[in-house]
Amino acid sequence: MAQPPVRKIIHVDMDAFYASVEQRDNPALRGLPLAVGGSAARGVVAAASYEARTFGVHSAMPSVTAKRKCPDLIFVPPRFDVYRQVSHQIREIFAEYTPLIEPLSLDEAYLDVTENLKGMEIATEIALEIRAKIKVVTGLNASAGISYNKFLAKMASDLNKPNGQAVITPKNGPGFVESLAVKKFHGVGPATAERMKNHGIETGLDLKSKPLSFLQQHFGKSGAYFYGIARGIDERQVKADRIRKSVGAEDTFAEDIGDLDRAKAELKPLVEKVRRYCEAHDIAAKTVTVKIKYSDFSQATRSKTVSEPISDAGIITEIAEVLLASVFPFKRSVRLLGVTLSSLNSQQTFQEPQLALKL
Repeated sequence: MAQPPVRKIIHVDMDAFYASVEQRDNPALRGLPLAVGGSAARGVVAAASYEARTFGVHSAMPSVTAKRKCPDLIFVPPRFDVYRQVSHQIREIFAEYTPLIEPLSLDEAYLDVTENLKGMEIATEIALEIRAKIKVVTGLNASAGISYNKFLAKMASDLNKPNGQAVITPKNGPGFVESLAVKKFHGVGPATAERMKNHGIETGLDLKSKPLSFLQQHFGKSGAYFYGIARGIDERQVKADRIRKSVGAEDTFAEDIGDLDRAKAELKPLVEKVRRYCEAHDIAAKTVTVKIKYSDFSQATRSKTVSEPISDAGIITEIAEVLLASVFPFKRSVRLLGVTLSSLNSQQTFQEPQLALKL
């Protein structure tokens, strides 16, 4: 039986997308430290320009912290309608090459170009063409990673940012993973990295040394995924755009939390993840659910359904915070929080205006 062809996966990631759009449309902002978001006390940075990143400013950072790190930081309110329009232009370019496009957010996507519409054999040349077309059509820079699976393509796209690309071949994949710190792995957040460190896992080689049974015991459903990527193996397919019934994100903390304000702060990056999915797929939700898992592994969920679909980060956060506060004082310290959006609708199916973004 003939072996299936080695897959050719491209991960395209726009460089500082929201901030770059703002600098493109307002030349006076070019070269300056810029944050997209609100400067109010409870504001959050949605995106930061590369000039701001040199000061340590990054997305999901509280605006007051960002301003402290960079006193000259300029805040610009987000224009998601514009970002969606530009994202649509970029998707149209992708579609010239392959129907197998899996958006992760407005500014990044996986493309499977193993069999592509142009009949091109070399994926690196496809990535170069796509990036050049994006520059011509939108005036913006994109970076790309090329590899034989999604995990390594994602990792490769970070290697030559901004405005560059890199390839990780099947020959080099396992060695690349072995030498990399697990905290830099896509899919390994700070809490998981800390748990891995507690088990003596700090590099890909350390991760590779652990048997599957150990990883499943300590990391549950993610154990098999970690076992594979430690060997440069990721069988996940590039899934064409489709609306899911729900979208969620959760995080297990390195230390259990007993304070309400700190727990609320941990909701923000979770909301950011589900919001990015909603933006990428042009969908909104009517139901917000917060999951709380306590130190004894018991758990509670609280949900709220609203009359009109929402995708606004500020509104989702406010609802999630109210739901979380409804179980405070916590009966025990909290080890995990999750946020799920359900009753999803295409934003094209309703015409009610979105409420103002509260950042």
